[in-house]
Order: sequence, then structure tokens, then C-alpha cells
Amino acid sequence: MSQKGRVIILMMDSFGIGGAEDAGQFSDQGADTLGHIAQQRGGIKLPNLASLGLFKAAQASTGKPVSAGEQPQPALQLPSKYGYMKEVSKGKDTSSGHWEMAGVPVTFDWGYFKPDYPSFPSELIEKICQEAGLPGILGNKAASGTVIIEELGEEHLKTGKPICYTSADSVFQIAAHEEHFGLERLYKVCEIAFKQLKPYNIARVIARPFTGEKKGEFKRTKNRHDYSVTPPHETLLDVMKNAGGNVISVGKIADIFAQSGITRAVKASGLEELWNVTLQEVKTAPDHSIIFTNFVDFDMTWGHRRDVEGYAQGLEYFDSRLPELAAILKEDDIVFITADHGCDPTYKGTDHTREHVPVLMFGKNVKPAFIGARESYADLGQTAADYLGLPPLLTGKSFLHD
Repeated sequence: MSQKGRVIILMMDSFGIGGAEDAGQFSDQGADTLGHIAQQRGGIKLPNLASLGLFKAAQASTGKPVSAGEQPQPALQLPSKYGYMKEVSKGKDTSSGHWEMAGVPVTFDWGYFKPDYPSFPSELIEKICQEAGLPGILGNKAASGTVIIEELGEEHLKTGKPICYTSADSVFQIAAHEEHFGLERLYKVCEIAFKQLKPYNIARVIARPFTGEKKGEFKRTKNRHDYSVTPPHETLLDVMKNAGGNVISVGKIADIFAQSGITRAVKASGLEELWNVTLQEVKTAPDHSIIFTNFVDFDMTWGHRRDVEGYAQGLEYFDSRLPELAAILKEDDIVFITADHGCDPTYKGTDHTREHVPVLMFGKNVKPAFIGARESYADLGQTAADYLGLPPLLTGKSFLHD
């Protein structure tokens, strides 16, 4: 196996580039995160991503050019492979996208809760409240996290009842005040909920701590914690760790994989901090490492909140940091840029959208190529395993030599 190569995966959470062939099964016909942002905004400046083939990949995905407008001269000058990937997992959720990317598509059906009140079975809530010593819960419906905290934050402070809500994902979310309720207490309640939820086949329980004393002041903190079920098979991360390599998680990657296959987990939140931490880890990571970062703001802050301008500015900021990464790459490093699903901020509702995602691979010794439409996100994981000299993953087709 190669002991020198390092793989860096920049996962732009929700950055879709055009509706998937099966989008109709998810009621997502016509969704196109990148295309609609550029169109509605009247252009977007992504010179470095464009130089890596992003717009060409998007055009291949949708059959029409992105209305991005004229691009400045890119500061990034590295050869790349580019194309787009289709998802084969049954869901369009975070866990499914990440696991498939790492070689384990989700071929089973997750459990889901109904969106209207009451979303959760009464016997489930009774068991959680009894074990956690809670007087009850608030919420009990599908909601935007920021909206429901604004709606019920003051009642939460008065009653001590945590705010529990779901979404179109397979998820049970618990919001509570970081100081008045207590962060460690919130984590403990989430652990209890995670245990009680096992019969329901729910992918994740998410702790959503917040601060503030009254309506209009509530703000979620960076101490979010995801409690995820473990992938059903070994992922790229497990295979790398078992081979004696290093797997460095930045942001919520470790949570998504239930800590499995992770040798070092680094917390970070917000686009700037995630970039800063990623660059620091790239500077210090030893040979034979995977550095895997989830840039969650595209999904959590802008996609779900249908904030077109915020999403566009976030993309432009992301693009502006790429030359810093290029400047510190070693000869044997390769970088992947991709996404786990779409979340078109111009689309109806607030849910993820079933889309193709970009796959851009660059580095000093990458052979330039258009790699076309990949039939599974798992092709990325298989390519990374191929490059690192690891045993083949269960699924996926390597494009390393395409």
C-alpha cells in the first residue's frame, strides 16, 4: 500500500448540481441547487471551482450551462478530474450520502416520523421522560430548528421541558438551553433517546443547544452533537484505520460515522473556522492520512432556511479559500470536493433535494479528465481506497486511472 499519499475530502453539505433521475420519487422534480442560486442571483463568482471543472460538471448534469456570468482569473492552477455522481441510497439524508460516499450505500429504509403534531409515539416520549426525569416535552412536530427555538424557547425556560422535533430526515432532534437546562444534561437526554429509538430505525438523534434569555435573542451554539447509528459495513474510514492509517475528522464527520473509523476528531463550526481547522490539519497530518471535513453551513444555515444570497456568499467564500489549500499540498496529496445531497434554496419547502452532486479531484500529479456521470457516490470512496493502496471497498468503481 502507499504510505505517502494523503486524501483530503471537502464535503460541501447539500451542494447539489442538478436533479437526479429519480428526483420524482422524492417530489423534487426540477431542483438544482447551484443552477438556481446562480440564476436567481444573476451570477456567482467561483473562479477556482470553475477552473477545477465545476461548471462543466454541472452542465453535464443538467444539460444546460450555469448562469454564473463571467469569472475572474482563478488563483488555483492545478490539474483536475471532474464529473458528477448519482446517489443509489434509498434516502436523501446526511447519513445516507456520507456512508455511500465512503463505500456503504444505504439500501434499507430508514424509519421516519410524521410531520404533524404529534410526531412521536406517546409510548416513546413516556419512556424517554421517565428515564431522563423530565416533566414532558415541547414541540413534538416537524420544524425548522431556528424557528421552533424561537417559538418555544421562552416556554422551555419556564417549564424545563426540552424542545423535541423532527424533519423530513430520519432524525429526532432535542433543543435545550445550554446553561439553564445544562449541556451535559442535554447530551444525557439524547443518549437516553438514542437508546429508546432503536426499535424505530431512526438514523440520528441530534443535540441542539442554544443560548439567550428571551424571544429574539435565542441562538444555537456550536456544541451540537449527533448520535448516529453505526454504518452496517466497513467504510473507507474503517478500512484506512484498520490498515494503520490516520483518519482525521473535522466538524461533524465523526458523529455521522458514529466515531467508527476515526483516529482523530476535531470540532469546528462555521465556514471560516472549518476552513481554518482543515488547513491546520493538512499542514500537520502525517503521510497515509485522510482528512475529511463537512462544511455544514451550506445545508444548515442557508439551504434549509432558503437563503439564496447567504448560500451564494458562502460558495464564494469557500472558493476564495481554495488557493490556501493548494499552496500547502504535498506532491502526493489528492483533494476531493463533493456533496452528500442537494438543498435547493429556491425550492418549495425546507427539505433536502434529490440531486446529482459534483465530484472534483485535484492535486499536483492528477491526470486531467472528464469522468462523466458516476453511478454511485461510492466511486469516490473506491477511488480514494485505490489511491491509498487499501483493499477494495464493497461497492463503487475507481476513476483514479480514467
